[in-house]
Amino acid sequence: MARRHFIARSTAGMVLAAHADLRAWPQERATTGPKTGYAPVNGLNLYYEIHGSGEPLILLHGGAVGIVMFGPNVAELAKNRKLIAVELQGHGRTADINRPLSFEAMADDIAGLMKYLGIEKADVLGYSLGGGVALETAFRHPESVRKLVVVSTPFKRDGWYPEVLVTMSQMGPSAGEMMKQSPLNQVYPNVNWAVLFTKLGALLKKDYDWSKEVAALTPQTMIVFADADAVRPAHIVEFYGLLGGGQKDAGLDGSGRPAELAILPGLTHYNISASPLLPTVVAPFLDAQSAAKAN
Repeated sequence: MARRHFIARSTAGMVLAAHADLRAWPQERATTGPKTGYAPVNGLNLYYEIHGSGEPLILLHGGAVGIVMFGPNVAELAKNRKLIAVELQGHGRTADINRPLSFEAMADDIAGLMKYLGIEKADVLGYSLGGGVALETAFRHPESVRKLVVVSTPFKRDGWYPEVLVTMSQMGPSAGEMMKQSPLNQVYPNVNWAVLFTKLGALLKKDYDWSKEVAALTPQTMIVFADADAVRPAHIVEFYGLLGGGQKDAGLDGSGRPAELAILPGLTHYNISASPLLPTVVAPFLDAQSAAKAN
């Protein structure tokens, strides 16, 4: 029992490491008055919020948390665009359904949301689990994605550090039960944590390798990582290489750059999503005029 208790605590702790101030954030965001709604897609009532106006940007959170994990960056990213923040299956205010969690199904949910909202093309930004969903959205629905931003997400499972994979493999109902004592439970009291962690554990145990799909991506892409991320540095370099980066000098004006890579200093996987540094690199990339992929 002691070992199982330790595993549950360490798994839940990995999720909560960057979110000690979650209780303060809902009151702050309540004053901004976003448009909220539920989109009926693929058997789900998918919760979404719309902040700001302009070119659409879909924002996808990491595992077990929800929109709240981006903190003030929701408002920051919405300054010059219409930000559509989503809570994925079984997360936040989106109730679970009788369906396993999969990157493919959640990507189809995002495509369904876009259709429901009448959006033909949008930028997509995803962090961690949401980064995997963002990638699958670009793989499966490339015509719907204008620019793609993938934050702190590997393109294959062994991109994570071994100790992170161990923690992921231990996700299950015991870790979920621990979440009932967390600040997140106060923010999202209707989440069935045991079921969510069981489904997340099943998803995160599965091996995957998106090398071919990443190399064939058509949207302009930026990948963003912390300098002390949970993703291995060698894997980050490999990811950038698959996008065509690092193969030659980009030239004086950077026109030979096929994709963008940002490494944010002083951050980890667990605090990058709410860091004020994130929008400082993402917003210029999204705002820049689209260019053809370099040869």
